[in-house]
Amino acid sequence: MSCTCQCNKQQENDIQKNPKTWGPLQELLEQYRGKAGSLVAILQGVQSIYGYLPQQVMEYIASAMKMKPAKIYGVATFYTQFRLQPVGKFLILLCQGTACHVNGSERILTAICEELGIKPGETTPDGLFTLNCVACLGCCSLAPVMMINDQAYGPLTPDKALKIIRDLNASEQQACEGGKE
Repeated sequence: MSCTCQCNKQQENDIQKNPKTWGPLQELLEQYRGKAGSLVAILQGVQSIYGYLPQQVMEYIASAMKMKPAKIYGVATFYTQFRLQPVGKFLILLCQGTACHVNGSERILTAICEELGIKPGETTPDGLFTLNCVACLGCCSLAPVMMINDQAYGPLTPDKALKIIRDLNASEQQACEGGKE
């Protein structure tokens, strides 16, 4: 499952050379400059810009905000909302709550892992899918349920889950082929 075109371009290695993200990062830092207790808000803003917290950006924040890098890393690793690795275009959250568990979420997890060739917490090599297991999505009436980019799907069977993933992959492939000349 990989897109052979350049649909999923990797981010610029040097953040400062990427004007698409550098400007918003500078605006964010300026907004919070000198405001005590703003580190969590800054990291939330950085994650909304990049989709995760790049190491290079955390080091830059430490320098710009005159903080120790260890403090920034400590906050980033303490809160589960922060990601230190990029996620795929499609973030799959598979519920492992009680209702989902008793209704077969483990079988769905096994099917998704086999289909994508990844384990929970990993991203497919093409950068298209990231799989995470979560304690509860709050959609117990749909159990077992998964959420992909804020869209809930359920009740699921392994076959239904795989069809959803395959359909997303097929639409992505079509988009890539449509972009070729």
